[in-house]
Amino acid sequence: MESFWLAVTSLGRDEVFIVVLALYTWLVNPRGGRNLGVAFALSYLVNTALKFGFDLPRPFTQNPGVASEAALATAGGPGLPSGHAQLAATLWGGIAGQVGRAGMWAAALLLIALIALSRLALHVHYPSDVIVGLLLGAAFAWMAASGYFPQQGALRWLVPVLLLALATFLPAGTPREYGTSLGLLAGFWFSRPGFAPPRDLAGRVIVGLLGLVIVFAVYFALGALPQAFKDIGLVRALRYALLVLVAVEGVPLLLRRWLPRA
Repeated sequence: MESFWLAVTSLGRDEVFIVVLALYTWLVNPRGGRNLGVAFALSYLVNTALKFGFDLPRPFTQNPGVASEAALATAGGPGLPSGHAQLAATLWGGIAGQVGRAGMWAAALLLIALIALSRLALHVHYPSDVIVGLLLGAAFAWMAASGYFPQQGALRWLVPVLLLALATFLPAGTPREYGTSLGLLAGFWFSRPGFAPPRDLAGRVIVGLLGLVIVFAVYFALGALPQAFKDIGLVRALRYALLVLVAVEGVPLLLRRWLPRA
């Protein structure tokens, strides 16, 4: 069964979150995608602060043989709260809350439950880690569905500038997740999706495929930077802020034939 749970837990990878956030924003709800992105980035930041603030062990810390090498590869940092559980609940719960359909809720809850269970089945989290992650994720999912993140006037610029300034002063050796979450939050806060999703199936397929090619070309290009350079707090934050802006602002500009101005 481990191969099954490894496949399920891989749905909590960064690359999957990028794909889902991008496709939802382009093809379903552009403005809702921006709110979802802000809530997701906030959830990521809070998870990072709590995880490294509490610095609690994982099951394999005291019993190294309890988890396989493949399972260990999915577990980075301390235990509480579970990032997979929290971010999956934020993302899929936020989408379900915005869509508001029973079928979407059923699919979202099933995905969230499977990802949460995978962390226990792989012995990389305690039940308390997963439960706290799910509760926090539910709170940020509600924020994604019901929250309002104003960016009128100077707020559009001021919040991202403050976030990037904070990333500038991260001490050496700070976990890289801080830079990632600050960059995501700065990018989503600044973004202003003013396009309409494509209405026909051909347009959706073209936007989905070409958009993801563009986004991942940028993602891997930025990931090819020298390790010592890209792990600097400000550089890491700028990488992810730029990735968000390419997805939310750049792709609609390049594919404006299928993503017209709203």
